[in-house]
Amino acid sequence: MCDGKHLEHTITCTDHYASGERFTLFRCKDCGFVFTQGVPSEAVIGRYYETPDYISHTDTHRGLMNRVYHRVRQYMLTRKAKLVERTAGLREGSLLDIGTGTGYFAHTMQERGWQVKAIEKSAQAREFAAKHFGLEAEAEDALGRYEKEAFHAITLWHVMEHLEHLNETWEQLSVLLKKDGVLIVAVPNLTSYDAQKYGAWWAAYDVPRHLWHFSPSTIQQFGAKHGFKLAEEHPMPFDAFYVSMLTEKYKGNRLFFLRGMWTGLLAWFSSLVKKERSSSMIYVFRKK
Repeated sequence: MCDGKHLEHTITCTDHYASGERFTLFRCKDCGFVFTQGVPSEAVIGRYYETPDYISHTDTHRGLMNRVYHRVRQYMLTRKAKLVERTAGLREGSLLDIGTGTGYFAHTMQERGWQVKAIEKSAQAREFAAKHFGLEAEAEDALGRYEKEAFHAITLWHVMEHLEHLNETWEQLSVLLKKDGVLIVAVPNLTSYDAQKYGAWWAAYDVPRHLWHFSPSTIQQFGAKHGFKLAEEHPMPFDAFYVSMLTEKYKGNRLFFLRGMWTGLLAWFSSLVKKERSSSMIYVFRKK
């Protein structure tokens, strides 16, 4: 973010999800930005996603946690749609959803009358979106083919932390967004209650799939670096329940569902006192 060279090791995390490998996280002493060190190259990182339980790609409903996830998602789809419409000041407009996954949000916006373009890296997810929603999501290279200032709103729901070319993506977003448009980004929050509680076990570190680890401060700095100002920020309290249940499962607790629910509840109350303690945050940016 700042091109600084004063780095310090912060924590070492295990990939509990796919490989069992360990990865270190480093922090820049100058700006505070945290990143995963030694991540696999673009050519091979795909195998770290290749498991039937990766919800955003396979849409699995197996297991109690996944069923809870999908119930909450139905509620959140409406909330997200209303947030886009309120901040954009439009009931209908043009929207780009980057990292659309299996297409639920993009489809929701289409049903509400929006003209939607969607980008998704996974061919499997694109196939699902086409089959279930008639949504023709495009591969990543489509991002460079859209016209300048083509979109009233651009959304990245838990996608920014996965993007290999972070600065280049922010630059493209600035070009594609209309002057009065809104950029809406949701990312995990490493300063959250549950992140502090679980430390290296925190499931939302999700190494090596998560390359970057944001706080409210560093996401705002990234926006400012690329010509955006932070207009709003909103907590995502439901995320703490899922992340905590998954963390307890990784730790081998047989009562992971109950333990995760309890931690999620404590995290919820913590975010009510201070929203910046929420497990994940939604940030609304506008061009300066």
